[in-house]
Amino acid sequence: MSANHTLSGFGLGLRQEHFDTVLEKAVPVDWFEILSENFMDSHEGYWQFLADVREKYPLVMHGIAMNIGGTDPLNASYMETLKQLAEVAKPVFISDHLCWTGVHGINSHDLLPVPYTQEALTYITGRIKQAQDMLGRQLVMENPSTYAEFTASTMPEWEFLAALTEAADCKLLLDVNNVYVGAFNHRYDAKRYIDAIPASRVAYMHMAGHRNKGTHIIDTHDDHVVDAVWELYRYTVQKLGNLPVMIEWDSNVPKFNVLLAELDKARAIATGKSV
Repeated sequence: MSANHTLSGFGLGLRQEHFDTVLEKAVPVDWFEILSENFMDSHEGYWQFLADVREKYPLVMHGIAMNIGGTDPLNASYMETLKQLAEVAKPVFISDHLCWTGVHGINSHDLLPVPYTQEALTYITGRIKQAQDMLGRQLVMENPSTYAEFTASTMPEWEFLAALTEAADCKLLLDVNNVYVGAFNHRYDAKRYIDAIPASRVAYMHMAGHRNKGTHIIDTHDDHVVDAVWELYRYTVQKLGNLPVMIEWDSNVPKFNVLLAELDKARAIATGKSV
């Protein structure tokens, strides 16, 4: 596998609403993350746009359809197109989610949880190794937001992730908001989760907004990061160090300066300031 380059600083998700802004002037953002599926089947103009952006900013590719936890064979056509996109975008990392997204060729259009068992660990390790061989590079897997758990699970999510990244020799995309969401929905200790994460395996981090419905939280990526998640981010920085982090805002996308203000909060916390 080819070695990934390093990533540092503070990034944003690159959304269509801000394409012109990013191309027309220099912005105080260290790197951008693109949604892989938004570009995989696009015409050449979009791929040229990515080539232009990467001349100014490092890129990361983030996907939702690899189905790494699924039982269907990895989709060879999907993986080949993903690899072709990577040749254009030249991303520092390619990431996807620790989940399954369908079965028997039927897409669930959701990121569904996997059981945390030794059998699943062995199986998914093999799938990640296969995907890395197909892409010729190391993968980054994101901890999911979940709303249900398997009674068959024999280990906590954080233990599964630590073992998986070691066994598959992959990296982790640590979504701090997802840790908070899972801790609320399943009644575990978010700080204990962070304590168990090996810093050396974390490629970068996500911060995002959510919707608290009282009995449960839904990971929506459509609003500001809430104060409690910022505090968990502060704890994460103290425990794991000042790792690359980005703001993820996918719907009800605001003006670019709103995202920059969110990024400034991350910068302040990372340097020990209050927000």
